[in-house]
Amino acid sequence: MPSGLTFRTAGQQDLSHIVDLYADLNPDDLPASQDLRRDTFQKMLVQPGLDVILGFQEEVPVTSCVLLVIPNLTRGCAPFALIENVVTRTDHRGKGIGKDLIRHAVDRAWAAGCFKVMLMSGSANDKAHAFYEQAGFKRSKVGFEIRRPGYPSRRID
Repeated sequence: MPSGLTFRTAGQQDLSHIVDLYADLNPDDLPASQDLRRDTFQKMLVQPGLDVILGFQEEVPVTSCVLLVIPNLTRGCAPFALIENVVTRTDHRGKGIGKDLIRHAVDRAWAAGCFKVMLMSGSANDKAHAFYEQAGFKRSKVGFEIRRPGYPSRRID
């Protein structure tokens, strides 16, 4: 693990850290008021099975993801997990921080009894695909989505 890297579940006091990290994740994101962000984040924090994981390097917030553990009636009622909104600050990328974040999230999913962990990545984002494969994920499914009008797909650099 990179020096000084620690993880914890985010709390209401971490909203500004998460918003700052998401600006690196999606700089062209749709705007939202501070009140809407605060209300949405509060809903996330109390949603059963949902954790916003926040990683710090020497007390500086540098990485985050959302881990959602979902109850399931198949596979012997073992839950499954989804990872979403994976981000590492631009100036901290390439140091193993993101890989440690993913490992931490997967470890939490295994601890919760999940039989699998899934995530999706933009279909043209080869750099992210290579990152997830290096973190142990396999291309095993085909993802589909439908977006409500007004919510454009993420721009891939």
